[in-house]
Amino acid sequence: MTVLGTPGTGPVTDTEGRPLRALNPHDSGPARPTSASFWSRRGTRVVGGALLPLLVLAVWQYVTTSGLVAPYQLPSPASVWNAAVDLWQRGDLQTHVAISVQRVFVGFAIGAAVALVVAAFVGLSRAGDVLLAPTLAAVRAVPSLAWIPLLILWLKIGEESKITLIAIGAFFPVYTTVAAALRHVDPQLVEAGRAFGLRGVRLFQSVQLPAVLPAVMSGLRLGLAQAWLFLVAAELIASSMGLGFLLIDSQNNGRVDRILLAIVLLALIGKLTDSIVAIVEKQLLRRFA
Repeated sequence: MTVLGTPGTGPVTDTEGRPLRALNPHDSGPARPTSASFWSRRGTRVVGGALLPLLVLAVWQYVTTSGLVAPYQLPSPASVWNAAVDLWQRGDLQTHVAISVQRVFVGFAIGAAVALVVAAFVGLSRAGDVLLAPTLAAVRAVPSLAWIPLLILWLKIGEESKITLIAIGAFFPVYTTVAAALRHVDPQLVEAGRAFGLRGVRLFQSVQLPAVLPAVMSGLRLGLAQAWLFLVAAELIASSMGLGFLLIDSQNNGRVDRILLAIVLLALIGKLTDSIVAIVEKQLLRRFA
């Protein structure tokens, strides 16, 4: 193949006028597929993610059918399924799930919204960092159950106390993640934005928010997971509906099958809601990042 062109006169081309890739003495040719591409495939992720749950289910089935564990300690998967069918036919299962999902979404929305505002104030303002960060760090260490007596005293035993506790649980992961990300935005990006005349809200929207968007979405996912954790504690507050109530009521009645059912439902619904936020995260990062 004849190479045309001389240094400084333009790109080097072959005899058909196509530009040639610069040669590298260490280049061994076209990039070869690596194992990373295999593990990144959607089919591999779906199948790989299902392996461990299926293995746990198989071990669970074997342990219960072989008599290694007494049925009153660990019911079989079929018993848990029958418990779910029984509650579904009565209409109780749908009610428990719907009430818990509603409480989590409302509490998460309130907690995340407040957390984003406070995180912006603390992360972008030195005064906010000095005045609020130490107190919030101390409050974050308070266990969830410690809030229950105070919330009952202040807000009684209605929905307000439950949603408030869930909002507290969702607040701190979002606040901590976003405030730390805002503190560590590249100063050169901020200076470049100011050089183009951006100030205040416009600077935040155009420069700082896109820079911390991955951290915002990570904080929201952590906050949503924490909201599900706080749900059970919230439904200890004299609740008569919800998955947390189903756990406590089943414990009092010795229904281990329903206890396992509630745990499985919490895991499945929590994973489903996290997947929804993950899809939104991908779309936002593709558009703004």
